[in-house]
Amino acid sequence: MLNLSRSRRILALALPIMAAMASQSLMNLVDAAMVGSLGGEALAGVGLGGYASFIAISMVIGLGAGVQAMVARRKGERDRANYAVPLNAGLVLGLAFAIPISVIFALASAPMMAFLAPTAGVAEVGSDYFDMRLLSVWAVAMNFSYRGYWNGINRSGVYMRTLVITHVANVIFSYGLIFGAWGLPALGGAGAGLGTSLALYLGSALYLLQTWRAAREHGFLRARPSRATLRNILRISLPNGVQQFFFATGLTVLFWIIGRVGADEVAVAHILITLILFLILPAIGLGLSAASLVGQALGRRDADDAYRWGWDVTRLAVSLLFVLALPMWLVPDLILGLFLKQPALVELGRAPLMITGLAICLDGVAIIFTQALLGAGAARSVMVVTLAVQWFFFLPLAYIIGPVLGYGLLGIWLAQAFQRLITSLLLSGLWIKRGWAHIEL
Repeated sequence: MLNLSRSRRILALALPIMAAMASQSLMNLVDAAMVGSLGGEALAGVGLGGYASFIAISMVIGLGAGVQAMVARRKGERDRANYAVPLNAGLVLGLAFAIPISVIFALASAPMMAFLAPTAGVAEVGSDYFDMRLLSVWAVAMNFSYRGYWNGINRSGVYMRTLVITHVANVIFSYGLIFGAWGLPALGGAGAGLGTSLALYLGSALYLLQTWRAAREHGFLRARPSRATLRNILRISLPNGVQQFFFATGLTVLFWIIGRVGADEVAVAHILITLILFLILPAIGLGLSAASLVGQALGRRDADDAYRWGWDVTRLAVSLLFVLALPMWLVPDLILGLFLKQPALVELGRAPLMITGLAICLDGVAIIFTQALLGAGAARSVMVVTLAVQWFFFLPLAYIIGPVLGYGLLGIWLAQAFQRLITSLLLSGLWIKRGWAHIEL
């Protein structure tokens, strides 16, 4: 049963995060529409560069989880003078990570795109876009650290407001730099990447201004983080960063596997995964709220309340995702028809979409317990479970079932649903065992 008072508290923290993430998806669609007017080659290059940039930034976005877990713990302990010390550590570590990551990927950009792209033209656009996005690795590290701080003290509205402004700026900057509006140079696909990087640094500046005004009393840019603080953030951030890196790489491998089945299957899979990534946004927002609530409860030394928050948020997420998934079961052709205009592609995607609708609730369980465990500091356990299931079970099974045995996209999607079931069961088991309750941050 859902507890109304606790559900209201969860939603008060989660709704601004969910709204911010919805704005991000909307702006990504607007970006695609702008670049799409330049032609299919430009759109393909920017899309490929976008996947590559996700791989590059995956190693720094884990800082957000580390900062949020420690800030929430300090809030639970009512240690007001040190709320922002983990944020200071995140900013320092972000710079230390961003420099080598940017240099390494900049050197690998051209050969990486040449390997992944189907044509030389797509590779050139993808490399230009990727190079521009690499300028923003430090901004991403800072922004996720700031997000962790504001979510950790239950002020997720700051994150929502800043992200919305950032994405509006992204549209303006990218439009000007893609098409050469307002006297700016017309850079095409590279302009989209540069516009995004500039918008991300604007977001960093907005975060700095808001945090400077509100968090100086919490030690922001005043208290030097101790070695123990840096070590604890790394203990959470590094496993989470590795997990994100291999998730992004695994997604690329999955598309390669589907490509061995056929081009139509790749087109349909792209739509299905886009729908999945959009539908799980509410679960991610709720999961981030779970991370804060769990961390705060552990800061109060109330492990039982932390345990309850994990299940309360999970029940709410599953209920919400069940409602959102209903159209996938009831009118799959209508949904696919919004994206796919050929009847044969709609037919190909119908059964996988219905499977997605059934499995999305399992995704919700896995996401909530992932974030709850991160909030408790159990990042290594999450990394081991998710990477083992993805790389040692799902991807080999997908290759065998799809290209080798010939069961195609439907077989791969059934294997993916089974992967989600196993992941959700294993993460639930970790939560039930309560080993996380004894982690000190």
